[in-house]
Amino acid sequence: MADDNSKSDGGFAGTMPWLNDFKQMAEKYKLPNVDVAALVEWQRKDMEALAEANRQANDGIRALIERRNEILGETFAEWQAAVKNLTGADALSKQADIARQGVEKAVANFRELTQLEMQAHTNAWKVVQERMQENMANLQKLLQPK
Repeated sequence: MADDNSKSDGGFAGTMPWLNDFKQMAEKYKLPNVDVAALVEWQRKDMEALAEANRQANDGIRALIERRNEILGETFAEWQAAVKNLTGADALSKQADIARQGVEKAVANFRELTQLEMQAHTNAWKVVQERMQENMANLQKLLQPK
């Protein structure tokens, strides 16, 4: 019987048992003019959208952290190589070049990380926004006179 419930609610019976509880309670009280199945489906879709938005945000943050760590590793390796080569009469001009290149690269890296963060926020918000639009459309349908 649990298998039947998990199939009919998109597999959320195990993760959101309150949906079944809500459905049973609403059916028990036989609320007039209330489509219990539609309400349960509405809530299930809301939870799916929130889970997807969370996944999108999590994936974006993970990518951001991974890229930041790559950048740090590259920067330390470049810095070590640059310090090794700072000998001789032209060391001062090499230092200036290294500093200039470092600043340019830091700005480019900051821009890349900012874009990754913005994309993560955009992806998560898009999922929530689409679900909100579906909710508004459903609400308009429900409020139409019959």
